[in-house]
Amino acid sequence: MATGAPIPLHVFKFHVDFFTDSLSDDGSHEQFSVCSGSFAECTGLEATMEPKAIKEGGRNYGVSQRAGGTSFATVVLKRGISSNQNLYQIFNSVSTGTFAPRMQVTINVFDIDGSAVMAWQLDKAMPVKYKFSDLNSRNSEIGIEELHLVHEGLWSVTPTVEQL
Repeated sequence: MATGAPIPLHVFKFHVDFFTDSLSDDGSHEQFSVCSGSFAECTGLEATMEPKAIKEGGRNYGVSQRAGGTSFATVVLKRGISSNQNLYQIFNSVSTGTFAPRMQVTINVFDIDGSAVMAWQLDKAMPVKYKFSDLNSRNSEIGIEELHLVHEGLWSVTPTVEQL
């Protein structure tokens, strides 16, 4: 094996940080940490751009393709644990109509040595489903069974932590 060859990433090493986010785009708010958590599974990190076909007069061989609107899938975090109940309190505020806070969510991915190598950021994320683990004295499951997040942006960013 050649020296300096890239080491493959193990997608099972990731950590999620939740911060406050604002509904405005002016960047005038101060961010606060809501909580951090570790999850066994993360799905839905995807963005889809809807192309627009433009028919032009005199162009008989195909149509011009232009970029259309972008939509984002619901991100689902499964089998996780957090050190506090802040995520559920935010979900409860949204579901009861009391307040609709948004979060900036950063999913940090680590290499085999535990060093952060990349991160995904969700802008203006809002929890839409929160499922607790079943209460069963025979099971060792604890924490959050599922957390579904809708959001308004997906970005590749610098990790918020350096080491796992």
